[in-house]
Formats: sequence, structure tokens, C-alpha cells
Amino acid sequence: MTLVTALLAYLLAASLLTITPGVDTALILRTATLESPKRAAMAALGINAGCLVWGAAVALGLGSLLAASELAFNVLKWLGAAYLLWLGLQMLLKPRREFSLASSDATEHHGQLGWFIKGLLGNLLNPKVGVFYVSFLPQFVPAGYAVGSFSFLLACLHVLLGLFWAAALILATRPLANFLRRGGLVQWLDRATGSVLLAFAAGLALAKR
Repeated sequence: MTLVTALLAYLLAASLLTITPGVDTALILRTATLESPKRAAMAALGINAGCLVWGAAVALGLGSLLAASELAFNVLKWLGAAYLLWLGLQMLLKPRREFSLASSDATEHHGQLGWFIKGLLGNLLNPKVGVFYVSFLPQFVPAGYAVGSFSFLLACLHVLLGLFWAAALILATRPLANFLRRGGLVQWLDRATGSVLLAFAAGLALAKR
């Protein structure tokens, strides 16, 4: 496999994986629709920062430990499932009754930082991301290139694709945002997102290496 062939094949595969709906998509769409594009962007930055950390771990060989150690995988799996469960229950049981644009700068800054942390933890506590990178990235390393450094380059490309996709999702919500913020729709969207997160929590808890 040549360098150009490897990169083209990887970009195609990674693009399809990026646009596949998942917990990241649910968080970004919900935050963009009900809160603000800035907060959704921070959530997307957190999600992709988590991917970058996993990419660095794979490049350093730490991802192989996760793939080989059942204990390490299970510890991260249950932490991740518990975190998604907590997020989902918060949205499902305590949905907001209304949306308000009135907020202080301090509150807005805190909200943006909070969504960055949620996005980051959602990825870091998901061992499937690490195992996926360990098994997926090396397949696209062309002959003659160092597996570790080239895998990190591929992870960086995945992050760029993720950022572009997140931007597209955020922009797509803008025309509908004001409509979706009306009345009971705010509660419905919070509960719908919470239910999706609970489903992903269950899926992660049942995941195998």
C-alpha cells in the first residue's frame, strides 16, 4: 500500500465512521439546538480532544495494553457507562422547562467549559475508542513508515474530520433552533437525548473487547 493509497482509503473509511450517528452526535445536536453554538463547539472540541489523547496513547503503545488487558478494558468500560448513565438520567429526569438566552458572561463561560469537559470525558472513558484505534489505524500504515508516528497522524486526520462534521451539525441546527426551543419541545429534546445516552450507556456496559 503506497502513501497516497493509504491516505485515500483511510479518509474514506474515517469519513464514513465520523458521520455515523452516535453519542457524540447526540450531544452536539442537543447542545447546539437548546443552548448555543458556542457550547456545542466546546463539546465538539472536548470530544475531539479525547480522540487526540487516544491517538497519542496508541502512538506510545499504551493502547495495546488496553487491547490486551481485560481488567483495564473493563475498568474504563464501567466508568464510561456510569458517566453516560449519569448524564442521561440528568437529562431524562430533570429536563428544562424553557430555554432562556439571558445569562451572564461568567455563566456562559462556565457552561462552555462544562460542555468541553463532558465531551472530553465521554471519549476518554470509552475504552472502545482506544481499542478501535489500536485495531483500525495500523491497517492504513504504508510499508516503510513507523506505525506509532503514522498512527498518530491518522488520528489527527480523524480529529479534523470530526471538527468539520461537528461544524456542519451545528450550522444545520440554526434554522430550526428557535422553533425547537418552544414550549414542551425543550423538555422533549432533553428527555430524548437522555434516553439516547442511556441506550449508549447500556451498549458500552455490554461491550466486549
